[in-house]
Amino acid sequence: MTGLKKLCLVLCAFFACSIFAVAGNIHWTVTSEPVPEESGLWRLRLTGKIDEGYHSYPLSDEFSGPAVEFSELQSCSLEGTLKDLSRAVKEGDYMVVNDAIVLTQDIRLEPGATKALVKGTCITICCAGNSCFPPEYIDFEHEINASESAVAPASVEQPVKEKVPFDWSLILQAILWGFAMILTPCVFPMIPMTVSFFLKSSGSAAAGRFNAFMYGLFIVLLYTLPITVIILITWIAGGDAVTADIFNWLATHWLPNIVFFIVFMVFAASFFGAFEITLPSSWVNRADGKSGKKGLVGVFFMALTLVLVSFSCTGPIVGTVLIQSTQGQFWMPILTMLAFSVAFALPFTIFALFPSLLTKLKSGSWLASVKVVLGFIEVALGFKFLSVADQTYHWGLLDREIYLAIWIVVFSLLGFYLLGKLRFPHDEKVEHLNLVRLVSSIAVFSFVVYMIPGMFGAPLKALSGYLPPISSQDFVIGRGQAAAVAPSSSSADANPYGLEMPYGLNGYFKLEDALEAAGKSGKPVFVDVTGHGCVNCREMEARVWSDPRVMDLLSNRFELVALYVDDKTKLREEDWVYASNGDVYKDVGRANAYIAREKFGVNSQPNYILLGPDGRQIEEPRGYNLDIDGFIEFLKQAL
Repeated sequence: MTGLKKLCLVLCAFFACSIFAVAGNIHWTVTSEPVPEESGLWRLRLTGKIDEGYHSYPLSDEFSGPAVEFSELQSCSLEGTLKDLSRAVKEGDYMVVNDAIVLTQDIRLEPGATKALVKGTCITICCAGNSCFPPEYIDFEHEINASESAVAPASVEQPVKEKVPFDWSLILQAILWGFAMILTPCVFPMIPMTVSFFLKSSGSAAAGRFNAFMYGLFIVLLYTLPITVIILITWIAGGDAVTADIFNWLATHWLPNIVFFIVFMVFAASFFGAFEITLPSSWVNRADGKSGKKGLVGVFFMALTLVLVSFSCTGPIVGTVLIQSTQGQFWMPILTMLAFSVAFALPFTIFALFPSLLTKLKSGSWLASVKVVLGFIEVALGFKFLSVADQTYHWGLLDREIYLAIWIVVFSLLGFYLLGKLRFPHDEKVEHLNLVRLVSSIAVFSFVVYMIPGMFGAPLKALSGYLPPISSQDFVIGRGQAAAVAPSSSSADANPYGLEMPYGLNGYFKLEDALEAAGKSGKPVFVDVTGHGCVNCREMEARVWSDPRVMDLLSNRFELVALYVDDKTKLREEDWVYASNGDVYKDVGRANAYIAREKFGVNSQPNYILLGPDGRQIEEPRGYNLDIDGFIEFLKQAL
C-alpha cells in the first residue's frame, strides 16, 4: 500500500469516527402524569423526536423497533407492557416513523409512597434513506413526585440531557485558519527545510516519509493534548457544570476578553513591522538542539521547534479558535483544535510524500504582504473580544455603529494596501498589480461597501454573529419597523437589569415572570437561552427570528423570556438563586446558566425551549439551526 493510500485511510477513519461520535438523530424527553381513574398509577411517556430527513420504526417491528430497558425502579413497579403511540406510515414494504417515537409505560407506586425513581435506557435505530446507523442507547432518569400531583396535575417533565447539535461551522473555520497559517512568514519557509531534512537524514525514502508523517502527528498532538488535558481535569473534578462555568468565564468575563484584545493589538502591531515578537530564545534553542537526535525523539523536538517558532503567527488565531468553540460542549474545543492542527500539519506530510512539489514553492516579498494582511484581520478580530466584554458588563463603549465604523476603516486600509497605495517600511514598492492582489482588493472593497448600510440600521445578516446587537445602535432608518428598539419588557419591574429582547420584542428576563404572565394569558412560553457573546445566537436572530412569520408567532402567540447566561450584572438579593448543593448564584448570567442546566438540561447557547402555560415542557430544546420552516414547525408544537 502506498504512503498516499495509507494517509487517505487514516484521514477517512478519523472523519468516520468523528461522524459516529456525534451521531444522535433521536432526541428523548421523559414525562409522567397520574392516571386519573386509578389511584397510585402513573403513566410514563418517553418521546423521541426524530431529526428531519431521518426515520425509525414502530414497536411492532421486532428487529428494528424501539426498546426500553428499565435498570432501576425505586418505590414503584412496572404495570402492563410498553405501548407504542407513534404515528407510523407505510413506505414500501415497511412501516416507518418519521416525526417522533412515543412510548408509554404504566408505573405502579408502592402503597404510601409519595416519590418514585425510574431509571432505564431507550434503544432505537435511526435511518436515512437506505442506510441505518448503529443502535442509539440513551440513558434516562426520571422522578415521579406524587405529592405534587394534587396541587399541580400537569405532567412532571425531566428532559434527557443530550449533546448539543454538532456545529460543523466551527470545525470548518478551524480548518481554514489552519491552512491560512501555513502561508505566514513564520511557517512557510520551514516546509522545504524540514521536509528536506527528513529525506536526507533518513536511511531511505520510505523512512523519510514515515518521519515526516510522524512530524505532522507530533504537531497535532502538541496543539491538541494540552487543551485536552486541561478540559478533562476540569470535567473529572466537577463534571459538565464546572467545565461549562469555566468556559463561560473564559468567553465572557472582562479579564480574558480584555487580555485577548490587547494581545491581538500587540500582535497586529508586530505584523505591521513595529517590532518582532518571539518566545524566549532559550526555549527555541533548547528544543532545536535536541532535534538533532536520531529517531522519533529528534522528530518530536523538531515539531516542538516549529510550534515555538511559529507562535508569533499562530498564537492569536489559536486563541480565537478556542474562544469561539467554548460556547458548546466540553469536547468542542478539543475537536476544533484537532481540526486546526491537522490542517496546519497536513502540508508537511503531503510534501514528504511528494518531494517534487517542493520545487514549485517560492518564497519572497509576498510572505511579508501576507503578514500585513493578517495584521489587519487581527485588528478587526480583536475588537470582537472588546465587544463581548462591553455587552456583558453594559459599559456602552462599543455600540454597533462604532464597531462597524472601525471595521469599515480597517478593511478600507487593507484594500488600499493591496492596491499598493499604503506601504510599510519592510514592503517593496508595488509597480504593477498581479492577479491575486487585484482580486483580493476587489473582494475587500466589496465587503466594505456591504458594511456601509449597516451604519443606518441594515441587518447585515452575513455578519450578524460578529456584530453587537442592533438594539445598541443609536440611529436606525425607519424606527417604526420591526428592527426598531422598543421597550423590551412588559414593565420596568420585569427588567431591572437593563436587558433587551431582539428586535424590540416584549418579553421577560426571569422565568417566574414569564410563567406568571402565561398563567394569566393562557399563552405558551418561549424560553431563549442566550448570551451577549454568543455568535450563533445573533445569527439565529438575524436569519431566523427576522422572518415575518416567525416574528408574528413570537410577538402574538407566546410569552417570551430571555435567559442571558453570560451577563455579569449583580442580582438583587430577592432574585438570588439557591442551588440544591448550597451554592448561591448572585449575578444574572450564573443564575440563568444554573436554571438552564438544571431545569432544561442544556449548558450551551442558543437553545430554545417551549413550555405550556402550566410550566410543562412541550418539546425537547432546539439548538442552533437556520432552517426557518423547521423553526416555525417547532413553535407550532406549543400552539
